Order: sequence, then C-alpha cells, then structure tokens
Amino acid sequence: MTDLPSVAADPETRRALELDTLSAILPLDRRDMLAELLTDDDVATLKHLAKEGIGENSLRALASDLAYLEGWARTATAEPLPWPAPEALALKFVAHHMWDPAKRETDPRHGMPAEIAQSMRTAGLMRSTGPHAPNTLKRRLASWATLHRWKGIEGPFASPGLRSAVRLAVRASMRPRQRKCKRAVTSDILDRLLATCSTDRLADTRDLAILLLAFASGGRRRSEVARLRVEQITDEPAVQLDPQNPESGLLACAAVQLGRTKTGNFDDEGKVLIVGPPVEALREWLERADIASGPVFRAIDRWDAVDERALTPQSINLILKRRCAMAGLNEKEFSAHGLRSGYLTEAARRGIALPEAMQQSQHRSVQQAASYYNDANRSLGMAARLTVK
Repeated sequence: MTDLPSVAADPETRRALELDTLSAILPLDRRDMLAELLTDDDVATLKHLAKEGIGENSLRALASDLAYLEGWARTATAEPLPWPAPEALALKFVAHHMWDPAKRETDPRHGMPAEIAQSMRTAGLMRSTGPHAPNTLKRRLASWATLHRWKGIEGPFASPGLRSAVRLAVRASMRPRQRKCKRAVTSDILDRLLATCSTDRLADTRDLAILLLAFASGGRRRSEVARLRVEQITDEPAVQLDPQNPESGLLACAAVQLGRTKTGNFDDEGKVLIVGPPVEALREWLERADIASGPVFRAIDRWDAVDERALTPQSINLILKRRCAMAGLNEKEFSAHGLRSGYLTEAARRGIALPEAMQQSQHRSVQQAASYYNDANRSLGMAARLTVK
C-alpha cells in the first residue's frame, strides 16, 4: 500500500492505468507510447468518447491521430498541442506534411525540416520519408477538428485560409488517390475463395459463412463482420427462388440488424436481408460450433475448440488473404474491403439499380457507391474498345 502514492504521482503511469480501461478498443502494445504522448485531458476525452458510444475503429483512429498530433506539436514547437489550436499551427501542419519532393531537392527548407522529421521517425511516430498522402492529411485534420468539437471548443478548421491551403496542397500533390484494395472480390473471385472451403474442417465451415455473409449482405466492413452477434440475426419467412414465379422453389431468408456501423449507429434502421446459400452456411456454422448467443464468428484452435471471444477485424482480413493464397491468387492485391467494392461492382454488372444496391450495402454517399458503378460500366462499355475489330 505504501507504493500507491508514488504511482498516482507519476503522470505517465497514471495515464497508462487510465488507458488500461480502454484495452478492448485501443492497441495495448502502444499503451506506454500513448501514455507518454497524450495529456490527462486527452485521455479524459478518449474515455468520454468511448462512453458516448463512438465506433471502436473511429476511436482507434482518433487516438492514433491525437498521439501523432501531440508528438508533432512537441517536436515542432517544443510545446504540447494547444486547445484550441491557432490557425497558424494548423497551417504549419499542412506545410510540414504536404510538400513537393522536387522542390525539396533544390530547397532543403521546403516541407518538414529534416531535424523534425528525424525526431519523429526516431520516436516511432513517422515511417515515411516523403509527404503525407492527401487522404492521410485530411483524416488527421478531420480528427483534430472532431476532438475540438468533443471538447466543446472552436477550432480553425473551417477558416477560408486553412481550407484553401489544404485544397492547393492536395491539388499540387503528385500522389493519385488510391483505393483501399487493388482488386474487388467479384462473384468470379468469390467462387474461387469458396472452393477452398470444401472440407469438413470447422475452420472451413466458419470461413465459408464469413465470405458468403460479408458479400451477400452488401459487402459488410470487416469490423461489422467481426462485431456481429447472434442476437442481431433473425429468421425470416422463406422467399421464392424466382419472385415472378410462385411455383419456383423456396430459399431460406434471414435478417441482419447491423446496429452501429461506420456511418450509422444502433438507433438507425440498418437492416439487410440475406437469402439462400449465406443463410444455410451461417446456420451450419452456428450449429457445428454450438453457438446460441454472443459473437457469431470466433477463433478456432488446433483442436477445433471454439473461443468465446469474437474474431478481430484484422482476423477477418487475414482469413480473406489466406483464402486468396489457397485459391492461387496474389493475396497482396486483396483485402477485406474488396468484398464491399466487389458487391457494388457485381451489382452494376448485373444491372441492379444503384438505389437498390445502396439499400443493401448501406452506403450513405451516392458519389462513393456510384464510383464502383462507373468503373464497372467502363470495363463493359465500348468506349475502351474502339480499336477492337
């Protein structure tokens, strides 16, 4: 008991203990670094956000961006990150992270100073030797703005000067916008992945259910698949194989209540239907794994014992990559997000109307969803085939 006062008096140890309460959300392998970089107010803000029900992935991103911002501020200004941030500091952040490599060759003062960059890399905060990708810059500025709002203070992020600086910096960037995965998992690719799940191994039964459900439910995000619980799934009346033919056979049907997603929360009416093979695969997995409640998809050990805890989003990604390798595909070209882009791409190829596909995928942005349709139409259209006789 005599050691407690000294522990409580050590700010970093106290913050580390506070971060332990967020162990289910934040990466504990980075706990000590976060405790060193973040202030007491930062940790209190993260705990408040967790209590308010912000998504786990969003909270991880906010914590990571906050730690980066704190580390950059201390390295660049020798002071902790101020709240609210002055516009000049936000402009300095843009100048340090969006710069022209060609100009840097003739002007060493252009962009982030070399000594600051080296300090950031030594501290493990930065790995790249070049400028930020435009999306990374925008995300960190957005996180900075979000944290201002949650603290109840005004920031400079809507100022014309900062918005103009970001727009010009992004326009001058030589880096094209990259998709989250190089290739979409369309139905032909999905069939090859499903073919690798043909044995009686319990892991094959689970992975078959993961792939079919993730794709058929609109291309669910890996975090949504990992977080799915039995209580979110309800049986629905069987439906006709051919909706236009009442004499056709019946297909099993189930509803998946999505709950909190990247763009929605538990109060939203986010429900999608799955029909046929995904329902059958899901039922077989739940029966074989003897799962009646709690997480749907769980780890399996070498003795086929099923864990009580849910798979992590990263595990979902690794399962897809492993199946790609087993199918003879280059796993580096695929990620779990390929199921999401693949669903919309396949819907476009089959002539499904965009609003109907978006209802299943739960995309909020017509622009984002339509981009997959545009790509599919280009590959199927004649504009790129003018030289073909």
